Amino acid sequence: MLGGSVSIQFGILYVVATPIGNLADITERAKKVLSQVDLVAAEDTRHSGRLLSVLGLKKRMLALHDHNERQQAVVVVERLKEGQSVALISDAGTPLISDPGYHLIKLAHEEGVTVSPIPGASALMAALSVSGLPTDRFVFEGFLPARSASRKKRLHELASEQNTLILFESCHRIVDSLQDMLEVFGAERWVAMGRELTKTFETVRRAPLAELLAWVEADSMQQKGEFVLIIAGVEAEVIDESEQQLQRCLLLLLPELPLKKAAGVAAKLVGVGKNQAYQVALALKNRS
Repeated sequence: MLGGSVSIQFGILYVVATPIGNLADITERAKKVLSQVDLVAAEDTRHSGRLLSVLGLKKRMLALHDHNERQQAVVVVERLKEGQSVALISDAGTPLISDPGYHLIKLAHEEGVTVSPIPGASALMAALSVSGLPTDRFVFEGFLPARSASRKKRLHELASEQNTLILFESCHRIVDSLQDMLEVFGAERWVAMGRELTKTFETVRRAPLAELLAWVEADSMQQKGEFVLIIAGVEAEVIDESEQQLQRCLLLLLPELPLKKAAGVAAKLVGVGKNQAYQVALALKNRS
């Protein structure tokens, strides 16, 4: 049923990538491994059970998610040490990328268990590959905080990042997040949005932030599904200019306000992170 010449070794923990949408994206090696392991550890057994059913597989499954991972990791590693083979899968894509699995993999290494990757689909890499933005250096941030105040705080900390920035976002927060990014990053920052990648209503759109936000707000269909945002890094000369603005602002504020307060006000005015503003303020204070 599942062709190929792959054979697995018992006692190995296989980290298996599954499709992010299109079921045809599962690899022959992944199908072979899933057919032969003793146990499948899945983020959601009902969701993954449907995938296994489509593949014609009926496997023993164990739920391993954010709420039980530490306890279940011990159970899985004990089975591995007994010689059983286990496949770790997530709801979609490559496990551990904003998904459970870290504690299990860490414990497996600590206990001397062999961990083997079965590579495949990844929303992160799929979006980056079609973004039209620099791919030589990038930073993966995962999901931003759900609350606007915390989200803006994190965005301010990321505002001076020179490498391409990759974020995940949900349909419930995509508009709010883009609005916060517009406020912090500015209207001209280039962003590529990948929505529902590999699925029927896939969208890839590359535009300046203000244009992208207006387009998403105007079309309710573009507010549904799962999102990957690829954000251009800041050019070095822009950082130099903001640093100069920050220093000028702080030189005016420091004589009038306590250092921490001055740094906070300057950070908001210039659009940089509070930590950056505080370090510059400290340097200026020590220099005077």
